[in-house]
Amino acid sequence: MKDSAERIAALPPDKQALLLQRLKHKTRQQANGSLLPHSVSDAWIIRYKRNTQARLRLFCFPYAGGGASLFRPWAETLPPEVEVCSIQPPGREHRLTEAAYTRVDALVLALAEAIHPYLDLPFAFFGHSMGALTSFELARQLRRMYNQQPVRLCVAAHRAPHLPNPTVTSTLIYQQSAEMFKKVLRFEGTPEQILQNDELMAALLPTLRADFELCDTYEYRDEPPLACPISVFGGLEDSRISTTSLEAWREQTSKTYSLRMLPGSHFFLHTAQDLLLSAIAQDIGVQLHVPHSENELVFRTA
Repeated sequence: MKDSAERIAALPPDKQALLLQRLKHKTRQQANGSLLPHSVSDAWIIRYKRNTQARLRLFCFPYAGGGASLFRPWAETLPPEVEVCSIQPPGREHRLTEAAYTRVDALVLALAEAIHPYLDLPFAFFGHSMGALTSFELARQLRRMYNQQPVRLCVAAHRAPHLPNPTVTSTLIYQQSAEMFKKVLRFEGTPEQILQNDELMAALLPTLRADFELCDTYEYRDEPPLACPISVFGGLEDSRISTTSLEAWREQTSKTYSLRMLPGSHFFLHTAQDLLLSAIAQDIGVQLHVPHSENELVFRTA
């Protein structure tokens, strides 16, 4: 949500007004039950830079409130042998008029069907926060449906899926009042000018609530560990996700596991993007020449 909100806040007034008009139209559609059903077309997979010479596809899954455009710069930064494929969930960006998913199982089932035609090349997953949970469950769904798995699963800023959710209380976050929900968004880093715009918040809240509901209602089911390596990334200043909860990801793979702690808070994929991309490139076996100093990266492997 933070990145999307910052982009909205940076828009000139005329474009903010146009976006608000579209969002209000979506809100009216939701109220009368006329939101479009989820698409099964190529709307799920966005390739900002198509590459017929690619030898690997990297599918990238956004955090709550985020969309495919988060990963547009990655297509320009990663080497040409990698084709970046951004996942676009319903309810945001060009899929604004579609209903957002509220359950992980339904989301990954639809994703498995949509992504399958793109698995004619070796592929890897990267997911941040909610995207980490989605990509993990999608990897298990592909194993069940097609006996296919990524060559590597890269997850960031999310506890291991088998651990209990520490934020789940008697009143779940997505069930909170608008004011309490705004407090959560403020803690997440949403710009104040967005939070104080009542019309804009009223239009954005349905998709945000859906994303939080998807995470808060997730129930882990025991399955064998994945037969692919897992790369885990955390923020050194992330007050939400502990190193211990990241280290527990090692139980979800029968192959190698690594943990890298990067400078920054929960949204370190923006503030430490070069370091993150350099590490991902290394793990998927491509060369990315991004300088970094030793004291910026903490690395553990097992």
